[in-house]
Amino acid sequence: MSSLTSPDSVPIDPAHPVRSYPRFIWWGLGEATNGSLLFYTWMFVLTAIALVGANAWAVQVSEGMIVTNMTDHVSWGLYIANFTFMVGVAAGGVMMVIPAYLYHDKKMHDVVIIGEILAISAIVMCLLFVVVDLGRPERFWHLIPGIGRFNWPMSMLTWDVIVLNGYLLLNLHICGYLLYMRFLNRQPNPKWYVPFVMISIFWAISIHTITAFLYCGLGGRPFWNTALLAPRFLASAFVAGPAFILILFSILKNVVGQRLEDAPARLLINIIRVTIVVNLLMVVSEVFTEFYTGGSHTASAHYLFLGLHGHYALVPWIWTAMIFNIVAAGLFLSPLVLKRERVLVFACILAFIGAWIEKGMGLIVPGFIPSTLHEIVEYTPSLVEWKVSAGIWAFGLMVLTVLLKMAISVYRQSPAPATESTR
Repeated sequence: MSSLTSPDSVPIDPAHPVRSYPRFIWWGLGEATNGSLLFYTWMFVLTAIALVGANAWAVQVSEGMIVTNMTDHVSWGLYIANFTFMVGVAAGGVMMVIPAYLYHDKKMHDVVIIGEILAISAIVMCLLFVVVDLGRPERFWHLIPGIGRFNWPMSMLTWDVIVLNGYLLLNLHICGYLLYMRFLNRQPNPKWYVPFVMISIFWAISIHTITAFLYCGLGGRPFWNTALLAPRFLASAFVAGPAFILILFSILKNVVGQRLEDAPARLLINIIRVTIVVNLLMVVSEVFTEFYTGGSHTASAHYLFLGLHGHYALVPWIWTAMIFNIVAAGLFLSPLVLKRERVLVFACILAFIGAWIEKGMGLIVPGFIPSTLHEIVEYTPSLVEWKVSAGIWAFGLMVLTVLLKMAISVYRQSPAPATESTR
């Protein structure tokens, strides 16, 4: 397969009227919102879902958090579950950056922008999930350093705010600069983006590590008090992120008609082959430690996997995740994923959903059950929570679609600079 550059690319006229960066942004947005009937239908559906979610959030803000099923006992639910998972998806985008820049894999350079764009969309969704989880969203200004009561460095939440927003800014700069230089048919100046790329590699790992520390640092929640939580977060992130990118590869190939190199896909498959097994191994280690040693601290794990005192709300969730992860691991370890695209996409979907359940409903909610008073108050998301979550996912997919379409338009109209192979 050919690279991201289309064979019918034509050099940009040196007298092209769009020269400044702001005008390039307007040009890119114009290209990104101009498409076929399929594109408009897709965006219409996403817009409708996003508006339904916005309306549900307006109801939540008006009537209060009582419209959700969160309580004093289970104060984090579907919103924080999605937040935790999307942090991993954003961190997983670094899997495109490491081989391209640390190991100088030239075939990854044209597609590394996909990982960066996915990271931007995922971080936007993360921030939105945090906002809708606030009971008083108008008080978000307390999270702004120098303006609100920003309890840094003692609060792990303030660390999370810093790394998430910093990662968003890093990816916006890298993507914007590389696309702008490609649009102008100029060779990017390494000093303007390579240092930021190297920082983003460290930053991607830090955003998920700090999020894990946010949970395992809570001494009153023994279910999260494990040194394996941060490594588990990273392993599952390096499954979900590359799996989603492989799904994007398939969509770009079969729907958009944009063919991509085989080498990047093979590399991502090999990454998932390793990380999905490592993640399963750590889950098994956690389960063995919890159940074999026994004690009162195993109550949350017992409730999650087997139910407790007649309460089984999360048992179907976690066993669905385990089945999905095991089947996905078997498929990725088989040669079929390299030969049949449908098998690969199916394995990616199973791995993605399995990671979402495991790191969401299978991690956040059982940390609160039983409560610190040993009471069992079960939690299932309300309809309002599902609507708001669906709206944020739809908005995130809209951002992803617009950015991808803009990037493809730039790559199609601008040939690779002559010296790009030496980058």
